[in-house]
Amino acid sequence: MAAGLLVSDKGGGVVVLTLNRPEVRNALNLELRRSLADTFSQLAGNDAVRCIVITGGPEVFAAGADIRAMVSQTANEAAANSTAPLWKPIREFPKPIIAAVSGYALGGGCELAMHCDIIVAGRGARFGQPEIRVGIMPGAGGTQRLVRAVGKFKAMRMLLLGEPITADEAERAGLVSEVVGDAEVLDRALALATTVAALPVQALRRIKQVVLAGSDLPLDAALVLESQSMQLLFGTHDQREGMAAFMEKRKPVFE
Repeated sequence: MAAGLLVSDKGGGVVVLTLNRPEVRNALNLELRRSLADTFSQLAGNDAVRCIVITGGPEVFAAGADIRAMVSQTANEAAANSTAPLWKPIREFPKPIIAAVSGYALGGGCELAMHCDIIVAGRGARFGQPEIRVGIMPGAGGTQRLVRAVGKFKAMRMLLLGEPITADEAERAGLVSEVVGDAEVLDRALALATTVAALPVQALRRIKQVVLAGSDLPLDAALVLESQSMQLLFGTHDQREGMAAFMEKRKPVFE
């Protein structure tokens, strides 16, 4: 357990991180952000960990930043206390991350979900960037990741009005991977994580690396990166095992 964060090893390479500040709807204060950064840094170097599931529990994912800790900040203090370095271990985490979102994912909570690779949302979930309503704007990728996920015009509506959207609206817009019943969110995320964790580790890492790096490159450069990464996987045991198992009509045994 870290400050505001529960860490649970589910076996099979799956670890669940649970935001645990229910009294403030899992608001992301500095201590919780540090706990997330430290935990992701540690898990990145743990070869036994194959996939992360992050959740806020059955009631709320995260309702944003802790406004009480920000209300008296000056511009200079905000710059000096920037949390940008604390997002880096999540942004650069080399293994798949699945968000299990129930209830509100607002502000920093929505940004945290957008740092993940797959988002499973309960039908009652709500996603939004309401910072405009307290006189500021997103500062952890909300303006950039949201545009890349849903396009300029849907993103601008969410950002400029500060109004949340439903899980079904988020799925139609491309912000979430799938929507399930509210009681099924964590189980579905764990099922996906278990499947992912059993797949070839190096291929998973290469896919995530190429998707994230390629999205900011010109298409020609991204295609070169993809081709080179694919070719390198032909030097792995799992490529040989996977293809041999396919030809022999048996289940592969990956390293």
